[in-house]
Amino acid sequence: MTAPAIGIDLGTTFSCAAVFRNGKVEVIPNAEGNRLTPSYVAFTDTERLVGDAAKAQATVNPENTIFDAKRLIGRRFDDPVTKADMKLWPFTVINENDKPMIQAQFMGDRKTFYPEEISAMVLSALKSSAEAYLGKPVCNVVMTVPAYFNDSQRQATKDAGTIAGLNVQRIINEPTAGALVYGLDNVMKEERNVLIFDLGGGTFDVTILTIEESIFEVRATAGDTHLGGEDFDTRLVEHCASEFARKYGLDLCSDNKALRRLRTACERAKRTLSSATEATVVLDALYRGEDLHMVITRLCFEELNQDLFQKTQIILEQVLGSALMSKDDIADVVLIGGSTRIPCVQQMVKAFFGKEPNKSVNPDEAVAHGAAIQAAVLNGDSSDIITNLVLVDVTPFSLGIRVKGGIMSVIIPRNTHIPTQNTKNFVTSWDNQTEILFEVFEGERKMTADNQKLGEFLLSGIPPLPVRQATVDVTFEINTDGILHISAVQTITNSRNQITITSNKGRLSEEEISRLVLEAEAMKQDDEARRKVAKARNELERLCRIGHRAGTGHVKDKCQSMLAWLANDQDAKTSACKITSKRLELQLLLDTVNLKI
Repeated sequence: MTAPAIGIDLGTTFSCAAVFRNGKVEVIPNAEGNRLTPSYVAFTDTERLVGDAAKAQATVNPENTIFDAKRLIGRRFDDPVTKADMKLWPFTVINENDKPMIQAQFMGDRKTFYPEEISAMVLSALKSSAEAYLGKPVCNVVMTVPAYFNDSQRQATKDAGTIAGLNVQRIINEPTAGALVYGLDNVMKEERNVLIFDLGGGTFDVTILTIEESIFEVRATAGDTHLGGEDFDTRLVEHCASEFARKYGLDLCSDNKALRRLRTACERAKRTLSSATEATVVLDALYRGEDLHMVITRLCFEELNQDLFQKTQIILEQVLGSALMSKDDIADVVLIGGSTRIPCVQQMVKAFFGKEPNKSVNPDEAVAHGAAIQAAVLNGDSSDIITNLVLVDVTPFSLGIRVKGGIMSVIIPRNTHIPTQNTKNFVTSWDNQTEILFEVFEGERKMTADNQKLGEFLLSGIPPLPVRQATVDVTFEINTDGILHISAVQTITNSRNQITITSNKGRLSEEEISRLVLEAEAMKQDDEARRKVAKARNELERLCRIGHRAGTGHVKDKCQSMLAWLANDQDAKTSACKITSKRLELQLLLDTVNLKI
């Protein structure tokens, strides 16, 4: 029997899993007992590390410690955002067929990984923690994405779940998930408008919902998929590096280990500044033997990030305009995402709306809570609190086709409720035209050159007729995950064609996904085998040291020879079975001489 469906917030910096059971949400702790798991994966000469263990060793192994995979997922290699981020990362990102691939040294070999693979490793760790917590296999999951994720990013996130061995039942937007938590905690008999202000580690979303009892209707959404705590950290890093260069004439940016130590210290200082007016950054022998000692005031931090904070206000104006609302129409402003702890952010929101924002939900866990609630709804949980819950979301971008002159012909406008579909008629452009190349775009600009291309498809077999006489109906359908599907009908012959977009934005093929699922399972089994070897080695070594300390004569000799075997024999590094056999052999000897362990 499988466990209940779970909810997962796959974050840029931290991820969280939760489950709804017995009428309430429970956050699932990871193997270390923590409620949040760093979205980090590290590779060493001997093992793969995920989460807390990966982040803990980042300063000594920066080139092989991967983070920020969420900022790469679903993007092209030549995306300006990717190019800018690559300058900040200590690990290497390469181009493979316009897809960004992450390189790392693992067990003596140079390996390459898709961003989806790295995210799948984090998801797999969360899945294992959930299975340990619930005592049953976990299969079904609802995952969240930033509201402003595009079609490719949503599909890539879903692919990551598949690679991790999860059945992704639904993708929902992060601020919408947060709204579910707020709405269930504040049951409203009368309709009211609520704005969710979601500023996390890597992304920023604003969503306006109308909530009435158990009906959650999204009215508009806006955001920036590259604005969050990581960017605030970067500003601090640049400031400290600049001061270090001014004082010593040294550029530490060429040293990945020094930069990783500095980023860790700056992240810690940022957190301190949420509760204190100043924080110190102290790093001994940071670069070429020189120390860094700086005091960062809250005012300094705010000035360094003022333009980034101002971006949130611009996006607030955008979402109000899209929803055709004024500030006075918003009954409550709910803060979620760890970066909303920054006092300046809270003050700006208060000044913008003229009232205190609502901080009643846990900013780090709210999104996972909402995902768990939606998972329970989808799987028929009968708890009274969620039985009538209805969630209506919107699409964040306009979707359309390029027509003559490079103009964007919109088929589905942004902020349309999903699921949805719409059909538009297209005609041939010249006499006897028998095929049409359709180019699909998303974005709000009038010209397709200014929007994002999702892909293209060629429709053949059109009857040869005079210009504009042959017609094709193209239907765009967006499902509940916000993912686009397209079909086309030739209206002359009435033949129907299902169209699959060949994306050039990094989407994995079904064959690639199947291969990565097998590779992920093999890597997981390898990790488990290594864990068993490590555990067996620890148990034998402990027994040897106790026996050597408490025993005499041949017992001491036996323990010494066992320790030598552990240190030098190849089987002692790879075979948990043989190590266990040695331990039982030693245990029998100790029992024979009545040496109690």
